[in-house]
Amino acid sequence: MIAHWMRVGFVHGVMNTDNLSVLGLTLDYGPYGWVEDFDPDWTPNTTDAQGRRYRFGTQPQVAYWNLSRLAQALSPLFADVEPLQAGLAAYQSTFVACTRRDAAAKLGLAAADDDDLQLYLRWQQLMQDGGMDMTLAWRALMRIDPAAPDVALLDAVYYDEARQQAVQAPLQQWLQDYAVRLQADPLSASERLAKMTAANPLYVLRNWLAQEAIDRAEQGDLGGVHALQDVLRNPYTERAGLEHFASKRPAWADNRAGCSMLSCSS
Repeated sequence: MIAHWMRVGFVHGVMNTDNLSVLGLTLDYGPYGWVEDFDPDWTPNTTDAQGRRYRFGTQPQVAYWNLSRLAQALSPLFADVEPLQAGLAAYQSTFVACTRRDAAAKLGLAAADDDDLQLYLRWQQLMQDGGMDMTLAWRALMRIDPAAPDVALLDAVYYDEARQQAVQAPLQQWLQDYAVRLQADPLSASERLAKMTAANPLYVLRNWLAQEAIDRAEQGDLGGVHALQDVLRNPYTERAGLEHFASKRPAWADNRAGCSMLSCSS
């Protein structure tokens, strides 16, 4: 579950021990958020703004910490703690395997080795340094031509022109390295596109989209809620007429309450 959060950019926001269930579920989605300009340190929770314990990038470690507290609480019931330690180790190995699986899928590779994981991490660093929209950057990457990789295919995903210019040279180098890797991969172009499409959503529940639906609902119009429900039933397939739902965060939503950060009681 948490590997999939990291794959699509979802941030729970307050994932402490009482919000993680032994059923493999999480509770309390008040201060949730979706990463827009890619930043592993981002949290949607106003009460977490200082320590950022529950920020996007630390969610796998927070889950492990929570499970460790569960194991600690259960340990008096066990004659030997080895089964508990094995359970924690299983979490770690499973998450690593899921990350490798998702890196391959998002990059459109048949499988990902250690070098591919480094390529994946370099891409994440470029998204962060350039202030790219996470969702749109991955979708733009699907259009790469391995024979002629071009930074221009990402022109529409930035939030800040200065940061865009600062990453052009390293981005071009990364695209060239990625193109070489794609040319060596056994997947065909159509297979690569299908795999990337299934791993990289185009439509996500951005906070400002939810706020627009809330604003309409408060006026007695539930059309925005129903439209969002319809769009998000199929988040991976691009559809005509839904461009608004695949847009970058508009300026009016940068600092508006409910669109940027929320409290635990939201």
